[in-house]
Amino acid sequence: MLFALRRYHFCNLFPKLESLLTMNDNQLMEDVRDGRVEKLAILFERHHVALFNFFLRLTGSRPASEDLVQDVFIRILKYRSTYKGEDRYTVWMYKIARNAHIDFLRKRKDAVSLDEQFEETPSPEPAPEDRAVREQEGALLARALTRLSPKKQEILVLSRYQNLKYREIAELLDCPVGTVKGLIHRAIEELGDIYTKLSSEVCRHEV
Repeated sequence: MLFALRRYHFCNLFPKLESLLTMNDNQLMEDVRDGRVEKLAILFERHHVALFNFFLRLTGSRPASEDLVQDVFIRILKYRSTYKGEDRYTVWMYKIARNAHIDFLRKRKDAVSLDEQFEETPSPEPAPEDRAVREQEGALLARALTRLSPKKQEILVLSRYQNLKYREIAELLDCPVGTVKGLIHRAIEELGDIYTKLSSEVCRHEV
């Protein structure tokens, strides 16, 4: 509810202009950079859900994710003059998002553990007959994800959940595409191993 109110307030500050909806992200951000900040509302509409999901998978906290989304767009507005026309907007936005998340972690060293947060996160409503199975699998996968290093968590979320391309992640992390592919491969292997161990533990407890 709070996020909805904030979103309503943000978009009322910068009313949408229907004639601009066909502009691509780079064009819109260039206009924002050049002073036409009302166009930031369109970028907010296009990307706030993806950013929220990105932060939710990293923090496990809905309130924190809502705050971080707001923080990202405030930073975009504040640092709009640094945007270069040749930059891909999505990559530039996620660089800001990563910095916002790093600052969040520094300030929240006493936050609730990710295991507990993820277990409380509701999942989409499945069919009644396999609801318990899906909930258990989702909880185990979330727990397995928290066992990875922050870098591996982030790169998996960017590639598998945010659907960024290898070249975009490479640009974001400032490393070769081959390095990104290797990191993702190793992160998936480690995630699979952790998930298998957690599943085995659950099975032993159920016997």
